[in-house]
Amino acid sequence: MSTETTLPRVPNDHALVGDAANLPSSTPVPVISVSPLVLPYPGRIVDLQLRVSAPITGSNLPIVLLSHGHGMSNHLSSLNGYGPLASFWASHGFVVIQPTHLSSKSLSLPPTAPGAPLFWRSRVEDMSFILDHLDTIESHVPTLQGRLDRSRIAVAGHSLGGQTATLLLGATLTDPDSGEVYSLPDPRVKAGIVIAAPGNGGKDLSTFAYENFTCLRHPSFAEMKTRALIVAGDKDISPYLSTRGADWRADAYEHSPGPKDLLTLVGGEHGLGGIAGYDAKETTDESPLMVAVVQRMTVAWLKSALGESGEAWGEACKALEGLRGLGRVASK
Repeated sequence: MSTETTLPRVPNDHALVGDAANLPSSTPVPVISVSPLVLPYPGRIVDLQLRVSAPITGSNLPIVLLSHGHGMSNHLSSLNGYGPLASFWASHGFVVIQPTHLSSKSLSLPPTAPGAPLFWRSRVEDMSFILDHLDTIESHVPTLQGRLDRSRIAVAGHSLGGQTATLLLGATLTDPDSGEVYSLPDPRVKAGIVIAAPGNGGKDLSTFAYENFTCLRHPSFAEMKTRALIVAGDKDISPYLSTRGADWRADAYEHSPGPKDLLTLVGGEHGLGGIAGYDAKETTDESPLMVAVVQRMTVAWLKSALGESGEAWGEACKALEGLRGLGRVASK
């Protein structure tokens, strides 16, 4: 009797996703990805470059704006990063739009540029500018015309991109010099995913971060009222940014009002297995399994948050409970 393993003709999953394959997931569809799509942006140092990824089938597609981090990779902190998330989300029915923010190393703007080095406010403005120009974007992407659902928009971001997401969801920043409170929420954004974002400022910041990144000094999550999923790794410790441990990355959950969910990845460091790019040097915790957990749990959350499938998130959480050692979920 043959003991040869029978494999599907077209496997849907990477061979190393392990137990994450037991998390519920719909059948992926092929994706079209267009870049760079350039939006003229008067008043910005350079025009806004985008990547747009979308499933080749389906209508009334929800939209996810994905904000990259501030890592030192030459390419990942731009529209060319985060393929493991953008491609997966698009293959499961979402139109994913990724800008290259002014903080990107691919631009390497001088430190004297207004807003440098993090360009926190420009990042938020980039996202709202995209939403102002969805008609233009739609008309320039083959097969996308007439397929966007503008009533179902989410924002997502990793690291500094996570801070960008929190501000669009209602979080505020206080200017350390003028005392002015900045509030830049966009009411068109109905939900958000905040991944490994900076937490509280003040005494929780390292001396380096306090002195060099003033936009991290005085955040407040008290007004972040829009529904959100916060994703954090329980080993994501960043002493150059914070005097606290990995719990600092969950502050957007702990200090904001509901409805909120918190997904904690067991063993997850800042790269959460490699969500920023395939086989990326900056990933310190390379794990196709962990990436698969993030992919499947975030898709399930998006489907429930944006009304695609009300039961998806609950079913994914129940499945995760049965897979010990991968992650845990808290809700409020």
